[in-house]
Amino acid sequence: MSRSTLRLALALATGLVAVSATPLLAEPIAVPVITPKDLGDDDSGRLIVFAQKVEPGTKPQDAVDTSPFEPTGTAIAAIEVSSLKPGRTAIVGTDVDAFPAAWSTLAPGTYRIQAVFDRNHDYNYGGRGAGDLVSPVVEARLPGPVPTLSLDREITGKDFAAWLAALSPEARAGIEPGLTSVEPLSVHSTALSRFWGRNTAIEGWVALPPGYARGGDTYPTVYSDGGFGSTNDSARASAARTAAMMAKGDLPPMIWVFLDHHIATGTHEFADSANNGPWGAALTTEAIPALEAKYRMDARPSGRFLTGHSSGGWSTLWLQVAYPKLFGGSWPTAPDPSDFHDFTNIDLYAPAANAYAGSDGKDRPLVRDDGKVVATFRQFAQLEAVLGPYGGQLASFDWVFSPKCPDGRPCAMFDRATGKIDPAVVTYWRDHYDIAHIIARDWARLKPDLDGKIHLTVGTADTFYLNQSAERLKAVLDGLGAKASFRFVPGRTHFDLYKEGDDRWALTKTMAKEMYAVARPATAAQ
Repeated sequence: MSRSTLRLALALATGLVAVSATPLLAEPIAVPVITPKDLGDDDSGRLIVFAQKVEPGTKPQDAVDTSPFEPTGTAIAAIEVSSLKPGRTAIVGTDVDAFPAAWSTLAPGTYRIQAVFDRNHDYNYGGRGAGDLVSPVVEARLPGPVPTLSLDREITGKDFAAWLAALSPEARAGIEPGLTSVEPLSVHSTALSRFWGRNTAIEGWVALPPGYARGGDTYPTVYSDGGFGSTNDSARASAARTAAMMAKGDLPPMIWVFLDHHIATGTHEFADSANNGPWGAALTTEAIPALEAKYRMDARPSGRFLTGHSSGGWSTLWLQVAYPKLFGGSWPTAPDPSDFHDFTNIDLYAPAANAYAGSDGKDRPLVRDDGKVVATFRQFAQLEAVLGPYGGQLASFDWVFSPKCPDGRPCAMFDRATGKIDPAVVTYWRDHYDIAHIIARDWARLKPDLDGKIHLTVGTADTFYLNQSAERLKAVLDGLGAKASFRFVPGRTHFDLYKEGDDRWALTKTMAKEMYAVARPATAAQ
């Protein structure tokens, strides 16, 4: 469920935003935001304002931002804008679409405030980015009047070279040597183009093994899917890192296909979805045949493998179950919930289930770090809702898993205001995407092609409690007498699962050797 590059911080302990017990102002706070006459055109998007309490003498900052991993560290408020005209002022109210509470209830003090105009509605996925307008950071005493914020700068996009330059020297050193051994992937999909009514392609990057250019041999192929927050640039970096590792002999020679699964609604996870379209079918019937026609791939089930982390872990687990004849095995790591009896601490099937609180009335934890709760499900969901109507992690679950409602949007699994879960939507989720349920329901059909192909790894201290759902999936498979392998790594979280000692990519090496042993059993036996 995560973005692997986001920082985890215990903002709840810092108390950056405090909320008083009773409103301090009779009148709500309004924030005026203006676009200079010489910048931008009449435009639409989401106008978001951020406020962070600071102590006197705190060093200046050029950005005020928020994170679902430190949800109460910054107060935010937002409005949808259908027509932002140059030189005109928009007023952002801070009592309705606001988090963690109405600004009139914030503890008195000095706040640093900044406005961002999210033109592409993608703040929930990757934060502020190319094309967004931002204001300077200003200081104001709250509760009290806020000075006019001027959206006087447009964020420019970063090309891959700039993206790479922003990484640490150590990270760049692992990527740059492999850049000459990767190729872009873009396969037009007729099925997806028909669904969306516009040209749509499956994109990513292909990493080739050393010696590939000399011709001759075919190679096993690994399809890897990124986690929430991944992009085509991160897929390119992963491909280059993998090519460099193969060149050093750290990985066996295979072709790796790193897929980009992010779209405007969040991540499509290569699921065949009522809302996002037939991504699984497009991958398996259009992209993979095109790749096997272009590259010297084994082009048989025993040479096609799947792996991915987090949302990508769910994706590659689901693809193996949905298309068991096509793939020879899936190695998901810390996948999003695979048994909806434990959807990050929520039993979706419980009577009168509520996403925000259990039967004891206590808020459900969602994010933990070092044994401490960093964010609750309620905080995560309500912050996401203020930042925008789609593109966030929880909203993307609706876009992937839910039926389409009469308004053309996905039916919400739970109410964002109250947390109440809709059992009819949950039934649809169960029948189409609860992997444990589907395996148990269809085991007689699936067994010949699925048995022995699931190899799941997760940390026992997973940041999002995803080990609990994996344990339930294991119990279901054990109960069926299925052959499967599960690694529960003691003490590992969502973000250090691949590390062993000083080796950041130890798990990648282990999984790659296991895949190669399936594709080349004679070599593995030597």
